[in-house]
Parts: sequence; structure tokens; C-alpha cells
Amino acid sequence: MKAAVNTMTKVDDKKNCKRQNPKEPKMFDREKRARRDRKKLKKGYISLLLRIMMLLAAGWVLFSKIYLVTQAPDNTMFPAIKAGDLLIGFRLQESFVKDDVVMYEFDDALRVGRVMGRATDVITLDDSGTLLVNGTAQSGEILYPSYAKEGITYPLKIPENYVFILGDYRTQAEDSRDFGCIPVENVKARVITILRRRTI
Repeated sequence: MKAAVNTMTKVDDKKNCKRQNPKEPKMFDREKRARRDRKKLKKGYISLLLRIMMLLAAGWVLFSKIYLVTQAPDNTMFPAIKAGDLLIGFRLQESFVKDDVVMYEFDDALRVGRVMGRATDVITLDDSGTLLVNGTAQSGEILYPSYAKEGITYPLKIPENYVFILGDYRTQAEDSRDFGCIPVENVKARVITILRRRTI
């Protein structure tokens, strides 16, 4: 009888132990899930960081090697381009044709102008304000006369690997009439988009 009681007591003790610690497996599962969630979160942050770095690298390539974005510094190209307008240029242009609007460097400044002549073209400016390229008058939609300035002798034959650039605001612009032909390597981009600045 005593042996039976002892056996029952042992069985009851085991049951009691199980009943007394019902939360242990749940706590273990909760910690396991928490560790798993932390690992997922860490992987998510790493993945996000990698994506941001890839986007930054792609942006750097786009805007340092392919496109050039800048504001028009002045009214040299008025009325087509006004001071403050946002300009987007294509850097990979290798050759330029007449009437291309370009961004170019001269005297450590980025300028904007229109290509009016290329290598071997002959530019003539006279006192009437008429621009001639290879003997043909160039009027187009330019509103202002193209007077010659001191320092450049016309007719002017453009040498190889140079272009002749004028601003559209011919009576005010500084351009090839002031500092001569521009090396093609100084032409940094052809303007492909103009975003007009709005005044409030």
C-alpha cells in the first residue's frame, strides 16, 4: 500500500512539475522568434543601405559623366534662356552642329551659348550687324544685331577642333566676339532641356 502511495506521489510530482512550468516553452519560443526578427531587421537595414549606396553611385555616374545640370548664370541667351533657368545638358556629345545650344568653359566660368560655326567655316561680321557664315546671312529667330567687337579680325576662319559661339542677346552677350573661337574640349555639354524659373 505504501509502495503504491509512493508511486502515485512520484507520478503526481511529475504532473505538478509540468503544471508548474507551463510558460517555459512559450518563453523559449518567444526568445527564438525575437532573435529571428532581429536577424531579419538587420538584414533589412543592410539591404536598404546597399540600395541607397547603389542609387547614390548611379546618380553620381549620371550627373558627373552623362548629364550636366546647372542654372543659367546670366541673360546671355535671352529670350530663349533667362538667368536662373535650370539647364540639363548631355555630356557625351562628341560633335556639335550649327545652332546647338551648349555649355562651355572659358576663363574658369561655365557659360551658355549657341554654336554658329565649326572647323573650316568662315565667319564674317560687319558694321550693319549682320552675321555671315560661309557668305550666307544668319538671321533665324535672333532679335538682336550681331555687331563685331574689337580684338577679332574678320573674315575669321575657324581652325580644326574649335567652334565659334555666340549668345542670343547679341548686344549684351560676351562670347566668341570677345575671346575668339572655343576649343571643342571646352564644350562640356549640349543643352537638351530647359526648366523655366518662375517668378512669384
